[in-house]
Amino acid sequence: MKIHCRFLIGLTLVSLSMGPIAAQDWEVLRTSDGMPNLQGYWSNSSQTPLIRPEELGEKGFLTEEEAADVEQGWRDRYDSASQAADPERAPPTDGNADLGYNSFWWDPRTDAIQLDGQYRTSIIVDPVDGQIPYLEGDRPQNGLRAQWRARPGVEPYDAHELRPLGERCLLTFGSGSGPPMLPILYNSNYQIVQTEDYVMILVEMVHDARIIPIGKTHKPIDFEKWMGDSVGYWEGDTLVVKTQNFHSQQSFRGSSDQLVITERFSLQNEDKIKYAFTLEDPLSYRQPWTGEIAMNRKPAGELMYEYACHEGNYAFHGIMAGARRQEQDQAEP
Repeated sequence: MKIHCRFLIGLTLVSLSMGPIAAQDWEVLRTSDGMPNLQGYWSNSSQTPLIRPEELGEKGFLTEEEAADVEQGWRDRYDSASQAADPERAPPTDGNADLGYNSFWWDPRTDAIQLDGQYRTSIIVDPVDGQIPYLEGDRPQNGLRAQWRARPGVEPYDAHELRPLGERCLLTFGSGSGPPMLPILYNSNYQIVQTEDYVMILVEMVHDARIIPIGKTHKPIDFEKWMGDSVGYWEGDTLVVKTQNFHSQQSFRGSSDQLVITERFSLQNEDKIKYAFTLEDPLSYRQPWTGEIAMNRKPAGELMYEYACHEGNYAFHGIMAGARRQEQDQAEP
């Protein structure tokens, strides 16, 4: 009886170990130096949220039926938001002028993230509750701009340095530039160019470019770099990228200058990359936390185009000039 049980257990283990091999009906395309070829145009567009809705608890995955229902809800919402606006409508009374254009301009992003044959309920996979493990329970304010804004008497429009980096056309809003590279409202597209010594990731939004040396080490730098200082290496068929020394004005959800991000790029098939990232910051988080995103290859013939932020950034002059005029009006008797 013991022998029979051992045989069944062994057969089960063999079957499980052979499963992924049997299911893989594609051959990894490699570059001339033998590394997996990650080159091409990719998109990480999705409406799967970074943080899991609290009511889902530790439910990390959706069934196929649940995913279809959620995706239909996203489509319905976009269909409603894309209806023509009433030109005779009254202005908002709460001062909220956000979303001044309708969803015609948005990337629909109606797919849930699907990795390893499972539909995700959140990008965060560790901790198991899908929440960011903030050190004090709430988002910290360790970033330099947050510290500036917290000074007594400082107002949001007192100086351009107080405004978000995306508004200043320095980086993509919402951490689309990364790291971590997260899906945003639209233009969540990336081009990867790869050589033996470097990997370049071009971000469509605000046309940010990350130049990642392969097989190097972090060196002391005399200036701060947007998107941090990245170095990469191959761990088997996975590209691992470690980034640290972020620009002091760049903070991911309140992170400090101690932030270190490790990214992993691994081909799941010829048209999908599993993009995983882990954040470590002892001044902001109780523990390291990890997220996973699917980067899907864009259809053949689809390219990326120049993103002209603020049409030359003239809009920013108007933003600041408006604040100065308000101050002038308030100062007049």
